[in-house]
Amino acid sequence: MSKYKYIGRNIEKVDALSLATGQPVFTDDVSLPDMLYIKILRSPYAHALIEEIDTSEAERVPGVKLVLTYKNTPRNIHTTAGQGWPEPSPYDTFMFDYKVRFVGDKVAAVAAESEEIAQKALKLIKVRYRKLQAVLAAVDALKEDAPVIHEEPEIKGAYNPSKNLAAHIDVKIGDVQKGFEESDVVMERTYETQYVQQTPIEPHVAISYLDEYGRIVIRTSTQVPFHVRRIVAMMLGIPVSKVRVIKPRIGGGFGTKQEIVVEGICAFVTLKTGRPARLLYTREEEFVSSTTRHPMKITMKLGAKKDGALHAISMYVLSNTGAYGSHALTVASNAGSKSLPLYNRAPHVEFVADVVYTNLPVSGAFRGYGAPQAYAAVEQAIDEMSYEVGLSPVEFRKKNHIVTGETSPIFRALGEGREGVTQYIRSCALDELIEKGMKEIGWDAKFGKHIRNKSKVRGVGMAILMQGSSIPLIDMGAATLKLNEDGSFNLLYGGTDLGTGLDTISAQIVAETLGVKPEQVIVYASDTDLTPFDVGAYASSGTIISGGAVLNAALKIKEQILDVAREMLEELDAGSLVLEDGCVKSLATGRSVTLSEIAHHSLYVSNLHQIIASGSMVSPYSPPPFAAHFAEVEVDEDTGVVTPVKYVAALDCGTAINPILIKGQIMGAVAQGIGFALTEEFIFDDTGRVANAGFMNYKIPSVRDMPEIVPIIVETYEPAGVYGSKAVAEINMNGPLPTIANAIYDAVGIRIQKSPFTPEKVLKALRAKAGKVTK
Repeated sequence: MSKYKYIGRNIEKVDALSLATGQPVFTDDVSLPDMLYIKILRSPYAHALIEEIDTSEAERVPGVKLVLTYKNTPRNIHTTAGQGWPEPSPYDTFMFDYKVRFVGDKVAAVAAESEEIAQKALKLIKVRYRKLQAVLAAVDALKEDAPVIHEEPEIKGAYNPSKNLAAHIDVKIGDVQKGFEESDVVMERTYETQYVQQTPIEPHVAISYLDEYGRIVIRTSTQVPFHVRRIVAMMLGIPVSKVRVIKPRIGGGFGTKQEIVVEGICAFVTLKTGRPARLLYTREEEFVSSTTRHPMKITMKLGAKKDGALHAISMYVLSNTGAYGSHALTVASNAGSKSLPLYNRAPHVEFVADVVYTNLPVSGAFRGYGAPQAYAAVEQAIDEMSYEVGLSPVEFRKKNHIVTGETSPIFRALGEGREGVTQYIRSCALDELIEKGMKEIGWDAKFGKHIRNKSKVRGVGMAILMQGSSIPLIDMGAATLKLNEDGSFNLLYGGTDLGTGLDTISAQIVAETLGVKPEQVIVYASDTDLTPFDVGAYASSGTIISGGAVLNAALKIKEQILDVAREMLEELDAGSLVLEDGCVKSLATGRSVTLSEIAHHSLYVSNLHQIIASGSMVSPYSPPPFAAHFAEVEVDEDTGVVTPVKYVAALDCGTAINPILIKGQIMGAVAQGIGFALTEEFIFDDTGRVANAGFMNYKIPSVRDMPEIVPIIVETYEPAGVYGSKAVAEINMNGPLPTIANAIYDAVGIRIQKSPFTPEKVLKALRAKAGKVTK
């Protein structure tokens, strides 16, 4: 029986009714009078200089109000990555530039009375390009004679742009070479992950206008409203105080809306014309011109003793950031920092990463933030090593994974773009997760059995995972609470609910702390003029940072409430007062006073003041959630089709604040991960153009493609978390690719080092195994 009244309960989402009834909650649900519509001209070339651009004919089209190019826009170099300041991503982007660096890069923009007029005018812009040799593969970017993609003098923060290196990382623990020499079994494998896109249902969209004081107001679908304010001010060369950012509800983000790609242009049009403006990406622009997951090529070298103890690990990551270095350093850092501590028993570890510019679409933040690519390699390599040392995949992982009370030197050595923070594991249920997952998937009855039905063979695979909960000592959020006359509370906080339910669990935290019902908490987030600062929704920080700020504000306002109640109840001992059921009750006298009466008393009767409090949260800890994933797949040896039959995701999330929302997060991440494993990928032609930039031929799994997904929650208590909780948003994205890969091996004995595992690749590998020649 839970000791909590609202924590651990399946409270209905605070926005459920408005979303279900189609209320105008999203950015583009608002249409302002006299609004201009913006369309963008995109580069047809992967790498080219704009030698001449003529916009005169476009400007003469009736209804066209403004045409923007590099010639008439601020040349303020910046990053589009919405990260804390100073941004760890390089400054390598202009609003418009005289050089284009990928097919789909910005060339010009038209603001007109309608989208149709703007689209017509785009076709009349005359551009003379000088094509340059393009770099269309990450390995080519490092060649001595590779074309230089960023030679602009203003670039800042890139590791070595003359070598196309946006970032470089080199971390060593112990003596890795000695570690391999001391190992009884040494194995080296290379794995490669592909370009995939976040595909939120709502694309990037912003609406801007001037308020009555001439300030820019931006209504935008963003995960990072406060970073939008700072970066747009930088782009326009105006003070932050001249920009207000309002975040309505968001129709999905998954990281791509941690990017500032539409707001600056939109705001500049409003600033130049004085009129409201709207910029909405098409689905094709969403695919090609927003951001994607960083494709990575990862080489794992493992050394182990005869008894199966891991002794040395080397991990080399070649990451492709595309044309600009958004999140280049931090995503690569996460690839090591979120995966290597899981196997902390190895005394010798090295992590090296090169992040290269290419003339391909821009990589950026995506759920998991480097960890899914890392686990694709680590958990396949671990699986392969288990066979090499003669242990089952389960036994090998159990022997080597981190446990409660332990730490890893990687925590300190490798942070997110800078040195990290020492962490000790204070809650970890990995062994229980593994046991429950094995039982649910039927591991003992199925592993190694190759159960066959004609051409179809079944196998099972597994992976274990960890992530983090926020970026320690970097992420910060704040919240304000005030008490109203009817005993309700206004919660103003800077957090960003992407649809995950953060607003709902924030209401639950307030309700639990102050003894009211969740529906008595009026949640408002996020508006840079009205709500306090928050870094935004990323790094699995929502519950621990934004929720922690809410808890701290609630604890502060609780003291104020008790002070007034003590006066009203003439209670000398504040320790005898409790908050419950909308009242403050005296355990000593049995008397009580309602929150409504307390509010009236403070506002109208005595010592008049507003009961209000603000709290902030920055955490020195990033407590990792843990997960164990299991999959059963069916491989058709005639066609190469891999069909996931059942998927089990067992999660240790600390205290489950809202279990049904957590299960939703698990199932959503698993579905997204299955797409990453089996079907989703950008297909490029030989010019660098994305050939499948649309939902018709970019294969996102639908509900018909989903196996039975069984989410299992195993609760622990995390001392650093809000009511003992840990993060749930990203970790389950890390599992499907290696889990399915390992299940394919169990079924038919093939390893496919490059994802996705399409029928063509599987069939080719099956034929190679059988000794048949395949073209």
